[in-house]
Amino acid sequence: MATTSSLVPRVKLFGVPYSVCTSRVIMCLLEKQVEYDLQLVDIVTTQDHKKSEFLKLQPFGMIPILQDKDFSIFESRAIIRYIARKHEGQGTPLYGTSNKDKAMVDQWMEVEAQNYNPAIAPAVWNLVHAPLFGQHGDPVVANASIEKLEKVLDVYEGVLSQSKYLAGDFFSLADLSHLPFNHYLIHEGKRGDIFDKRPHVNAWWKSISSRPTWKKHLSVAFPGKKFD
Repeated sequence: MATTSSLVPRVKLFGVPYSVCTSRVIMCLLEKQVEYDLQLVDIVTTQDHKKSEFLKLQPFGMIPILQDKDFSIFESRAIIRYIARKHEGQGTPLYGTSNKDKAMVDQWMEVEAQNYNPAIAPAVWNLVHAPLFGQHGDPVVANASIEKLEKVLDVYEGVLSQSKYLAGDFFSLADLSHLPFNHYLIHEGKRGDIFDKRPHVNAWWKSISSRPTWKKHLSVAFPGKKFD
């Protein structure tokens, strides 16, 4: 649960702090200094996200959901766009400061969703998450996923040789969106090597993963665990 000095009324976030998509939203809330109450959803044992009460809010039975007074929204990327726009003048300017900045952020948000996420997600599932759900990861699928991700990272290396962050020289929603999956692949999947061998990608990762908000989130999501 976040606690800040902001006077903005609390919103409710339904999810679990260790989930990739919930983490994305929590990071946005922290960067925008929006107070929130985290409503834990058991997605493993009782699978509350598949029950009728939850499905009324999210018909696809997925987390997270954000409730802001009488307004409810799901899909993590839609949620963080909503938060960033609503609280544009507060906290970190995650959409930049100009219309050009906003366009570039949206462009790289699409790249993350359409190119990066499909490449990295199978690797993280098979290397890290499958055992949590009583399943066996497939190393063949994981390796194929890594190969696809490396091709995407080659593009990122070129882009990040020209700017510190994806949308320019400012930390944005686009960078933020990469944090959870990258963290799992590097720290739990032990595949940081594919970042290390690309100097600009590696510098970008070190920069975004060293943000105080991310460290704060990790301390809640993984209490007692240290990450270098």
